[in-house]
Amino acid sequence: MIYNNIVAREVAEYLLEIKAVILNPSQPFTWTSGIKSPIYCDNRKTLSFPKVRTFIKTSFADILTDEFKHADVIAGVATAGIPHGALVADILNLPFVYVRDKPKGHGLENQIEGKLEKGQKVFVIEDLISTGGSSIKAVDALREAGAEILGLGAIFTYGFEKSVKAFEQANCKFFTLSNYEILLDKAIEDNYVKPEEKEELIKWYKDPEAWRK
Repeated sequence: MIYNNIVAREVAEYLLEIKAVILNPSQPFTWTSGIKSPIYCDNRKTLSFPKVRTFIKTSFADILTDEFKHADVIAGVATAGIPHGALVADILNLPFVYVRDKPKGHGLENQIEGKLEKGQKVFVIEDLISTGGSSIKAVDALREAGAEILGLGAIFTYGFEKSVKAFEQANCKFFTLSNYEILLDKAIEDNYVKPEEKEELIKWYKDPEAWRK
């Protein structure tokens, strides 16, 4: 879900402005899964722009202060969620840990890096939600370590129904600072895409696996 529409529009504007998100239905990108996509999202770019980075971290911090003020620890999802989670933890003066996609194959073989005690209330930071799989995997790892998950926040989501169901099944509250629908409206409004391209961009959103097959 989107927490705040005003924040969502501003985040969308930033992502388009710095080309963290690129929309190109005429020359689609290919995801690792093989899906053809008219959108490419790389939220790591936000870290290179202090104004954008600051807006994102303060937006997360404001939401946590309002809705998740009982958090004991902030957890970042490896790899792109790590810097954003650390920035949020710093502004809130909270401990920080991060979660690997799988345990290390050497040393202590940790999947969770940092100090986490059983029973601590954790809020998770992610950069992007597509299907929700990597996010839920991190949530499961934290729960297995004895943490209580308050919720998860991400910078951006495509808004697929599959991801919404994944979070429901995992019994995990989540929100995002912006989403595909708001970004698309902003992209048309600010002439990042042509109005006639909107139909193709909506078609992809409705059925990404079938698009351009």
